[in-house]
Amino acid sequence: MDELQQRFRTFAAGIRIDLSDRQLEHYEAYYRMLVEWNEKMNLTGITEREAVYEKHFYDSLTVSLVPEAEKAATLADIGSGAGFPSIPLKIAFPSLRIAIVDSLAKRIRFLEAVVAELGLEDVALIHGRAEDVGRLPAHRDRYDIVTARAVARLAGLNELCLPFAKPGGLFIAMKGSDPSEEIAESKYSLGQLKGRFREAKRLSLPIEQSERQLVVIEKTAATPKAYPRKAGIPLKTPLLSGS
Repeated sequence: MDELQQRFRTFAAGIRIDLSDRQLEHYEAYYRMLVEWNEKMNLTGITEREAVYEKHFYDSLTVSLVPEAEKAATLADIGSGAGFPSIPLKIAFPSLRIAIVDSLAKRIRFLEAVVAELGLEDVALIHGRAEDVGRLPAHRDRYDIVTARAVARLAGLNELCLPFAKPGGLFIAMKGSDPSEEIAESKYSLGQLKGRFREAKRLSLPIEQSERQLVVIEKTAATPKAYPRKAGIPLKTPLLSGS
């Protein structure tokens, strides 16, 4: 274990996650695969090792600061890209059953390679649009936690993600700086999609100190049949008051 891995372990312990040597090996293998595959396809603009550990791995683990996420049995990650936050969370919480939905086949192929290399179990990798997958009975109203990281504004994102959450479950949107404008804008969509804003949990990265926000939305009832609308519509024409 080198100095960076030791610091990462310390940072994780600061948010109540104790990482074993084996788990640290998994993060390092994940990092190597990310950089290797990134030379062939655009997975991330962040490839410097310390930055990946902080801005991808540690940032993903902050989802566990929401108490329900720390105890969750199932998680759906929408628009996961290179596997954030779901794969770092799966490494930290091996019993977590995760589903990753992404519309690009090449990213799913990368994640299949990661899952195979790390020997991860109970990981479903789903190539498809969230609007389509969110209508399938196997995934609709099913998950304890739903996550999305830097995908779109909340008014559109709510329609992509809330259909996956079970009643009483949570959608956690990972945002950068102050999301208050997005939260206000998304009130109408929450009403239509049976969601209720609970809190925006503010935190900062341990080295860079840049601000992050976890927007926590509770699912209050089953998704109405009208949603999600057809692929492409939620982001092009989000549910806004008066629209």
